[in-house]
Amino acid sequence: MTAASYKQHRIGSNYKIYGYMALGLATAIAFRLLIIIDHIEPGWVRPVWYFGVLGNFVFFHYRFKITRKRKQVIRDNRLIQKIESCNELTEKERGALTYLLSSIERSPESFNYLIISIFSVLAIAIDIGMSHFY
Repeated sequence: MTAASYKQHRIGSNYKIYGYMALGLATAIAFRLLIIIDHIEPGWVRPVWYFGVLGNFVFFHYRFKITRKRKQVIRDNRLIQKIESCNELTEKERGALTYLLSSIERSPESFNYLIISIFSVLAIAIDIGMSHFY
């Protein structure tokens, strides 16, 4: 693979990476605050819930894309097979790299992120629908 083709797989900026991390943390905190907000200011429950669900959708969709991209790079470049046959690395180094790449490639985390994203959208759609009919 040429250096130019790696540009499509480049790592995002620190602003993007930390921005998504902050969004993920903020939505996790928002969901945990809902029970408290319900006691203090019930009118804020729905807006905070929407923030949490929409934020989860954005965050987990981002994680789904990152995980899918990592797996594709591993497969396209046959990295596991190349590491296993490489003589320039010690056996311990080959084992460590093989473990890391195999773990990324086999992990169902991208499916988990996709399901969470889908259910985030469904939860909002159901809430909107129920709000209009009840």
